[in-house]
Order: sequence, then C-alpha cells, then structure tokens
Amino acid sequence: MFGLVKSLFTLVGLATALWFGAHWYAEYRVRTAFAEAGMNDKAAACMGRRLVKRLSLPQLRRLEAFQAEKHTVGGLLRAVRQVDDSEVIAVTVSSAALCATGLAR
Repeated sequence: MFGLVKSLFTLVGLATALWFGAHWYAEYRVRTAFAEAGMNDKAAACMGRRLVKRLSLPQLRRLEAFQAEKHTVGGLLRAVRQVDDSEVIAVTVSSAALCATGLAR
C-alpha cells in the first residue's frame, strides 16, 4: 500500500514538473523570439508572460509563423493568414499594444 502511494506521489510530482517546465520553456522561447525581432527586453518579457498565460501550447506553436516571415507588412499579412486562429491574433495584438505602451507588466 505504501509503495502505491509513493508511486502516485512520484507520478504527480513528475507530471507537475513537466507541466511547469513546458510553460517555462514556452515563455522563454516567446520572449527570446520577440527580443531577437528587435523588441526591448522589458516588452519582450511582458509579451512572453501574457501569451503563455492566455494561449494553449498548440496555439503558441502557431505563432512560429510570425517568426518565419520577414519583418514587412506583406510578411505580417502572410503570417496572419498562416496562423488562421482569431484568438491567437487577438491575444497577440492586444498584448503587443499593452506591453509596448507599458500598460501591462
């Protein structure tokens, strides 16, 4: 009986570590991508926190379309068409506006 409880706690601990590790890594990747794109570090960290809180991991993967495109208006339009998820677009745009103006931390 004790072995079963110990195994259950170990499994729960491992699942928790994987969950938080995946989100930490996703935030790191988002923050780094925005910083490499030219956003200042404070705004990039704000974007990373907001996007990871509000979007699922599969939705965050869709944001990679923005990273692949060139930094032009045409590239932005192509990336938006590739994402094809209105929630991702809305959260990204609102987060960018709030983080760039300093209204969000």
